[in-house]
Amino acid sequence: MPAAARVYTPAEAAAVSQIGIKAVHNAIDKKIVDTVSRSPAKSVRRRALTGEGLLRLKLWYGVGSTLAAERRQRLFDAIKAEPAAKTVRADDLLIVDVAEARKQLNARIRDLDEAEAMIGRVKGVMGGEPVFKGTRIPVRTIAAMVAQGADEADLLEGYPSLTARMIELAKIWTAAHPTRGRPKRLSDQGLKITSSKRTPLKGDPRPSARKTGVSA
Repeated sequence: MPAAARVYTPAEAAAVSQIGIKAVHNAIDKKIVDTVSRSPAKSVRRRALTGEGLLRLKLWYGVGSTLAAERRQRLFDAIKAEPAAKTVRADDLLIVDVAEARKQLNARIRDLDEAEAMIGRVKGVMGGEPVFKGTRIPVRTIAAMVAQGADEADLLEGYPSLTARMIELAKIWTAAHPTRGRPKRLSDQGLKITSSKRTPLKGDPRPSARKTGVSA
């Protein structure tokens, strides 16, 4: 029995294609890319993308969004007709480097696979937050710090077990697995207050405002 073709959630598709999640849903809603169900159950919403859907998504965002629907469909039809072609001529004016798009997608898929193998939740470690296996390094915290402009050298110094590669994997894994609901409290993430200082804030009518430090 043949193995089922791999499919990707919209969040995974966004992480792999490096396209915003809203743009991915927009492409799905406009039926620019075809979707399938991740489960045989009829009640499961059909929002997953196949590998072909990922390629269409990336090309649509890169060049297809500037094309009229008819020209875009000709591009997709040409790619389907020549799946092994490195370049595809959509019409007299447009030649697309499909091989490069596939190369970029495949590299990101390998990164996501590596991240999935290295990251998981361990009972009793960091409040169940995802960590790099064998460490107490909170993946979402690392990704959030990078997004907020944290210097890589400072992160590596603050987390001796962390590597530059792990930082990259934290970013793609977090993009593929966005959080739902309200952010967890510090205590829920395995963090604790190490110091507390009351500092008056200029223009604040209250007597003081609390400033705290945290650590894992």
